[in-house]
Amino acid sequence: MNETIKILLDHRSIRNYKEDMISDEELDYIVRAAQAAPSSINGQQVSIIAVKDKERKAKISELAGGQKWIEEAPVFLIFAADFYRAKLAAEKNGVDLVITENIESTMVGCVDVGLAMGSAIAAAESLGLGIVPIGGVRREPEELIKLLELPKYVYPVCGLVVGHPKDESAPKPRLPKEAVYHEEKYNSNQKEMIDRYDDEISEYMRERTKGESDRNWSKGIASTYKFVYYPKVSASIRKQGYESK
Repeated sequence: MNETIKILLDHRSIRNYKEDMISDEELDYIVRAAQAAPSSINGQQVSIIAVKDKERKAKISELAGGQKWIEEAPVFLIFAADFYRAKLAAEKNGVDLVITENIESTMVGCVDVGLAMGSAIAAAESLGLGIVPIGGVRREPEELIKLLELPKYVYPVCGLVVGHPKDESAPKPRLPKEAVYHEEKYNSNQKEMIDRYDDEISEYMRERTKGESDRNWSKGIASTYKFVYYPKVSASIRKQGYESK
């Protein structure tokens, strides 16, 4: 096993950070790694907005539902799907931007963001930094769009807290490999694997919370997905120019 694989397999989310800044060189490596990720048609449909200002981070923390680690860490990176540059390219060449009239543009933008963020995470962790992704940037998207002065066709998809860990969290167990890796056809025994995984997660939670909780995976998923937890996404992403035809 090489060092890259070790880093990827040792991933854990960090929610407790030192006040120490990360260097400009480290941030540069992280952004360049994100830029090096593959993108659809080399369109590079991603923008990264780095937020270091304390007051701005505090506001974003509030918009994201009071996630204090956004404030505590020295840098918060917001990854946005970006077809604004594609719009400019279309205008330069005298054609209409049509892709954003279809849900395919949302798929492309989100996939590009995911690939870029994955590379950014690997780069940050290889530097000994801690991270935690923040989907809460979609909780109050219109306010965040105004705060960051995002033009039309740019939409905040996910955030990434980056900083020096104050303490290490334990890696969270994952589903069995057989639940997510399928050969030739879909593995049908998902319920059996979920039952086993629920037991593992319950034990993990008991240890992590010192016995205060034994919530398993399926309970967490069911309680979250019984409603749309960021309901403002649908209308706000349309206002930014992304249709869902």
